[in-house]
Amino acid sequence: MSSEGKKLFNIIILGVSFMFIFTAFQSCGNIAQTVITNLNNTDFHGSGYTSMSIIYGVLSASNLISPSLVAVVGPQFSMVVSGVFYSLYIAVFIQPATWAFYTASVLIGIAAAVLWTAQGNCLTENSDENTIGRNSGIFWALLQFSLIFGNLYIYLAWQGKTHISESDRRTVFIALTVISLVGTVLFFLIRKQEDTKAPGDDDSTNEILGESSSARNKMMRAVAAFKKSITLSFTKEMLLLSVTTAYTGLVLTFFSGVYGTCIGAVNRFGSEEKSLIGLSGIFIGVGEILGGGIFGLLSKRNRSGRNPVVMLGILVHFIAFYLIFFNMPNDAPIAPMEGTDQVAYMTPSKEVAMLCSFLLGLGDSCFNTQLLSILGFLYSEDSAPAFAIFKFVQSICAAVAYFYSNYLLLQWQLLIMVLVGFLGTITFFTVEWGAAAALAARGSDYSSI
Repeated sequence: MSSEGKKLFNIIILGVSFMFIFTAFQSCGNIAQTVITNLNNTDFHGSGYTSMSIIYGVLSASNLISPSLVAVVGPQFSMVVSGVFYSLYIAVFIQPATWAFYTASVLIGIAAAVLWTAQGNCLTENSDENTIGRNSGIFWALLQFSLIFGNLYIYLAWQGKTHISESDRRTVFIALTVISLVGTVLFFLIRKQEDTKAPGDDDSTNEILGESSSARNKMMRAVAAFKKSITLSFTKEMLLLSVTTAYTGLVLTFFSGVYGTCIGAVNRFGSEEKSLIGLSGIFIGVGEILGGGIFGLLSKRNRSGRNPVVMLGILVHFIAFYLIFFNMPNDAPIAPMEGTDQVAYMTPSKEVAMLCSFLLGLGDSCFNTQLLSILGFLYSEDSAPAFAIFKFVQSICAAVAYFYSNYLLLQWQLLIMVLVGFLGTITFFTVEWGAAAALAARGSDYSSI
């Protein structure tokens, strides 16, 4: 197999592995609060929102050290170990205990930081400025198939049910645990790239993440990775992109946890309210996959760069937020186990709810594919620290959003996303104009996004 073929193979395996792991984890996130609501009349006393807030809070802090950890153990092994912790978190729901639930939340926060840092490094190592857009799209589309498979199962298994029994819960989470473990094993298929670094090339990712049996060299790489993360954090481009990244963190919280909970709480949806959570996840996944395919796989035909894609993303999201505001009761995110009988500005419509799910996924893919692409382009030499900063900002904002989701009515959550999304779009445009100028100065074709 040629070098280019091996790199494409690695990208596909990376995407498929993440697809399996996040088929399990994202499905778990979508139904966690609903399942926990049914458990809270037992000895279990936990909150899905609080758990996710812990996960993303720990994840954000762990991104400060994740480049150093990846530098010491290597990206492939880092992803394998992280995948095991994802599986353990999901397995907790088979026989829930409050202490185990929150302990697993802390552990998966650390594992997630390492997993996504290693993923960014692997994506960049197997790409160049001409293929980073394509490879980002392939990875993102494969990853988002996870939203379809897991949620399809939930939709079929929970159709017509208004209460989730112990047997229903165990069956779902045993299946999700096995699926996560399959994705973890697939990481072993990723093939190592040959080291092509020039002897005098001191500032490359290969130096930071290269192989060495020397403990001293490993420590030097770990320290170098940490210093590079701190340095990159205060560059103009990274500070501007951090606003855009913050928006993706807020949206991630909304579509992966809050919106499904809202749908499941609307009593006017009748006996379908619980199964609609799974159907919503499927429509989000369809939007994510469509966006990844169009704006990633077909990026070679885009002559205008990344800005039009991001503009489409924010417009799609604003339409979704407007429709959700009109369709969903304000108290839906914080409704009790009995649900809510309130009505917003229209009678709750299942069709509108599913359309909004699709729009949320499509808009999210617009932002994330372009962020992955521009980070890979701007920081090809420092991919692990750059992607660690990306996940740090995204995760801390997701943690904050999960925390306030316990208290804020729907209208205020939507308003926060509108304001941050508008600012994030402006800051992304600023960085992209700079990237376009850099390409022009090198005589490269701007169509390679």
